[in-house]
Amino acid sequence: MNIQTRPDALTAQDEYPTRVPGKETLMPRKDPVLWSEWSENAPIAKDEAEHYAENGFLVRRDMFDEDELKMLTDTADELRNGGAGIPDADLIREPDSDAVRTVFRLDRHSKAFRRLACDTRLAGVAEFLLGDQVYLHQSRLNYKPGFAGKEFYWHSDFETWHAEDGMPRMRAVSASVLLTPNGPHNGPLLLVPGSQGVFISCAGETPEDNHESSLKEQKVGVPQPTTIERLARQAGGITSAEGATGTVIFFECNTLHGSNGNITPDPRANAFFVYNALSNALTEPYAAPSSRPDFLANREAPEAISPVHGRLNG
Repeated sequence: MNIQTRPDALTAQDEYPTRVPGKETLMPRKDPVLWSEWSENAPIAKDEAEHYAENGFLVRRDMFDEDELKMLTDTADELRNGGAGIPDADLIREPDSDAVRTVFRLDRHSKAFRRLACDTRLAGVAEFLLGDQVYLHQSRLNYKPGFAGKEFYWHSDFETWHAEDGMPRMRAVSASVLLTPNGPHNGPLLLVPGSQGVFISCAGETPEDNHESSLKEQKVGVPQPTTIERLARQAGGITSAEGATGTVIFFECNTLHGSNGNITPDPRANAFFVYNALSNALTEPYAAPSSRPDFLANREAPEAISPVHGRLNG
């Protein structure tokens, strides 16, 4: 039997215990959602900041021009087709085919996407939302191929990052850049507004090397259907984050989200950048036998991003 406690468990309090014996429990969030006070100098409008604080996500549109988007989409196609010589360790394929599902360490495999990760339109907004300098916890390119793209079941990213990566507090945000149109039929991101305010402590232990199966189909650390239904009804429904190519969706690390499978001819591709606050660097896992590989969780000494202004030029 695996003993799933941190080496410093006797001295460090776990504010968000999960993967515990018994049944699933819900507890109120102990951290702010929006970590900065809005001012005229903020990179987003006041109503956008209020929407993020209340709902746990923010959709921003028309942030890039056509030349920038063409450069990003062309680069994404090259990466998917192996043009960068991506090692197998950084590739996840669909469970029932060889189609690429995810390219990890996107910022390392592409100069263009590294520049995008540092852009003030992403990193600058993340700094404001988190009230701190930020670094990349994870970056990836997600594909949902036409006819073959599988669903991502409902989950909170923070539950996994806390349990398996050792992220201490809810002070991280994901930025999803749409590289294809995300419409109602090809598996757009689905979110439960307001769910960021509740931490779902999941039941059951984390198996050894859980990531090897969870990246294709997550079964551990996912909420019960009754919990999902309860939170969705409290929110008054589920939001489908749709948009044209170039739309950016910021969603808070504890916001409950997922997506349907894609049985249409239209593929879906999104670039994901997970920004963590510099003050929230990883420790040992809180509820796993060992930490996940580096391509899933940046365990190097955090290096703060210096947000870059100006157009993307590759």
